[in-house]
Amino acid sequence: MVQKAERKPSPRQKLLAAADELFYNEGVHAVTIDRVIDKASVARGSLYYNFEGKDDLIREYLLGRHAAWTARVDEAVAEAKDPAEKILAVFDALGTLFAEPSYRGCSFMNAVAEAPADGPEIKAAANYRSWLHELFGDLVAALNSRNPQDLTDQLVVLYDGAVTAAQMDKSHHSAATARTLASMAVESSASRSQTAQAAG
Repeated sequence: MVQKAERKPSPRQKLLAAADELFYNEGVHAVTIDRVIDKASVARGSLYYNFEGKDDLIREYLLGRHAAWTARVDEAVAEAKDPAEKILAVFDALGTLFAEPSYRGCSFMNAVAEAPADGPEIKAAANYRSWLHELFGDLVAALNSRNPQDLTDQLVVLYDGAVTAAQMDKSHHSAATARTLASMAVESSASRSQTAQAAG
C-alpha cells in the first residue's frame, strides 16, 4: 500500500505559525515583519501575497488565538454535566492553560497594551470580550438565577482576575481560587432565587 506523502505547510501557514510564536512571546510591536519572514523561511513576497501587511498578520494571529481558546473552552463546557459545573469548567480550562510552561499571559491583553487607538488589536480584543460576556451569559441563563446579569458580571470579573493574577504572579493557582469563588457566587445566586420563590 502506497502511503500518501504528508502535505507540507503552505507559506501562509508558515507565516501564521511564525507570527503566533513570535508575537505571543515577544509582543506584536516588538517583532518586525523581517523576523517573521526569517522564522517562517519563506520569500518576502509570500507575506504580501497572503497578507495586506503587518496589521493584517496581527489580525489573523489574534483570530487564531481566539479560535483556539474558544475551542478549548467549548470542549471543557461540553464535558460538564449540569449548568453549574459548566460554569466551573471554564475556570478549569483556565487552570490547565495557566499551568502550561509556554503561558505568557492573555494574548489580547498583551496586544492591546501596545496598540494604537485604531490598531487591529482593538477590534480583536472587543470581539474576544463580547464572546466572554456571551459565554457566561448563556451559561448563567441555564441556571435558576434571580439576577442573571449580576452573576454574569461577577463571573467575568473573576475570570479577568484569574487571568491577571496568573500573568503578574506567574502562578496557575489563581484559576482554582477563582473557581472556588465562582462556585460560591453560583450557589448564592441560586439560594436567593429559591428564597424569593418561597416568599412569593
